[in-house]
Amino acid sequence: MIARAPRAPVDVPPAVARLAGGGPVRCVWVNEVGGRTFELGGPRGARRFVKWAPAGRGPDLGEEALRLRWARPYTPVPEVLGGGADHDGTWMVLGALAGESAVSDRWRSAPERAVRAVGEGLRALHEALPVAGCPFSWSAEDRAADARRRGESGALDPGRWHAEHRALSVGAALERAARPPSVDRLVVCHGDACAPNTLVTEDGRWSAHVDLGRLGVGDRWADLAVATWSTVWNYGPGFEAPLLEAYGVDPDGERTAYYRLLWDLGS
Repeated sequence: MIARAPRAPVDVPPAVARLAGGGPVRCVWVNEVGGRTFELGGPRGARRFVKWAPAGRGPDLGEEALRLRWARPYTPVPEVLGGGADHDGTWMVLGALAGESAVSDRWRSAPERAVRAVGEGLRALHEALPVAGCPFSWSAEDRAADARRRGESGALDPGRWHAEHRALSVGAALERAARPPSVDRLVVCHGDACAPNTLVTEDGRWSAHVDLGRLGVGDRWADLAVATWSTVWNYGPGFEAPLLEAYGVDPDGERTAYYRLLWDLGS
C-alpha cells in the first residue's frame, strides 16, 4: 500500500471534524485506498492524531489498536486514546510522540543520519518486544498461506508488484513463497518497517514507531528486507548498507529476496 504526505487539500471526514471540536486539523498522511491521518491541535499545545479508514477499505484499525496496546509497555509507540466507526469509516485516536517521520523534509535532506536512526530503532524494537507471550503472528508460513488463498480468489495482481517481480506469474510467485528460508532470528516484527514508520528527534535519534497494524512474531528479515528496500524508495540508492550496519547485521541476499517477494504478495 502506497502512503505519503498529501500533495493537495484533503477532505476532513465529519467524525474527525467532531473530534477536533473546532480546533485546527491538518492531514499529515494519506494512502492509496483512501486512508488518512490527521493531526489535531488542542489546548495549551496538546496534540492528538486520528487515523481514519473509509468503510470497507484499508487496514483494520481495531487490530492495530490491539497491537499498540500490547506493545506499549515495552517500547515507544502511540497511546490509543479512543476510536469509533460510522457509515463513512472507522477511526482511532492516538497520543502524540516526540520526533517526526524519518522521511520528513528535514530527514530526507540528511539521509545517512535518517537511515541509521531507522536501523538503530528497528534493532531496539526487536530487542524490546518479547517473543514469548506475543499473541500475533507475522510468520512466513502464515503469510504465504494467506497469499495462496488470495491468489486462488484472483486477488493477486502482478501488475502492482515491484519491477523485479513482475515477470513472475502468480503461480510461480506463490511457489517461491511456499519455500521460506530457515529462520535467522525470531523476533516480534514491526510488520511494516518502511522508513516513514520510524520517528526521529532533532538530534538524529530514533524516538518511536508508528503504524503497527501488522506486528507479529516472525524472522527479523521480514522487517529488514522491507526497511532496506524502503531506503531506495525514500532516499535513493546507496543507503541499504548503512541501515544494516546501524542495525548490526551483515547483508543476507537470500532472505532479503524472499521477504521482498512475500511483501509484494501483499501480506
